[in-house]
Amino acid sequence: MAAAIPESGAVRRTPLGEKLFYKIGEVSRLTGLPSYVLRFWESEFHFLQPQKNRGRQRVYTRKDIETLLQIKRMRYEQGFTIAGLKQRWNTRQGSQERQPSRATRDVIERVKQELTEMLKVLEDHE
Repeated sequence: MAAAIPESGAVRRTPLGEKLFYKIGEVSRLTGLPSYVLRFWESEFHFLQPQKNRGRQRVYTRKDIETLLQIKRMRYEQGFTIAGLKQRWNTRQGSQERQPSRATRDVIERVKQELTEMLKVLEDHE
């Protein structure tokens, strides 16, 4: 059964604001995806596991929403099947695990430099 997606299939660009968590209805409005699609994708994609609040309601983070928008783009704009999405996502995740992002490498390099400077200061005081 196809999801009720706007005919254009375009991904909406909606600012997420400063909230830490979003309920499923909010995520549905932000992404343009019906809540039943969000629940279905949660069951299909093991990496998409929103937390649950005390009332056992799903609560999504910004990262979850960004992931949903990526899945939406791949599914409805690029034409991936669910099986194709899973395969592609696992391949992408695998390559990302083997190679840290540029931002991560930059942070590691800064920390190494700071540690080197600290060691030098300590050695100079001995």
